[in-house]
Amino acid sequence: MHKGYIKTAAILGALSVALGAFAAHTLRGSVSDYALEIFETSVRYQFYHVFALLAVGILYKEFPNKALLWSGRLFIAGIILFSGSLYILAAIKGAVVPGYNWIGAITPFGGLCFILGWIFLFTGCKRK
Repeated sequence: MHKGYIKTAAILGALSVALGAFAAHTLRGSVSDYALEIFETSVRYQFYHVFALLAVGILYKEFPNKALLWSGRLFIAGIILFSGSLYILAAIKGAVVPGYNWIGAITPFGGLCFILGWIFLFTGCKRK
């Protein structure tokens, strides 16, 4: 078991629930549907990868290797880059601030981290 990943997953999971509730109860009706959709996508992918990080933390006990460590790191980086950039983009769209669309260019790097995290998870579970 990798306690650091499990603790990080717990914190990011609580944050996912809080941000989802914020979107449902505060943002809805206050921002455009487009900004809300971006925000909800961010929360959804954060939550998916919280569970992936939790799995890595649990699987590390059975398969302690560098591939699983990298999987966890990549999931965390993906949450920061993918979800973080979308949270910022949603705030910009919600506040109708022009000229900051370039922030969306960060999002694919987070998506790449997610993809690599899943590949490293697969690789890490093959090793003993």
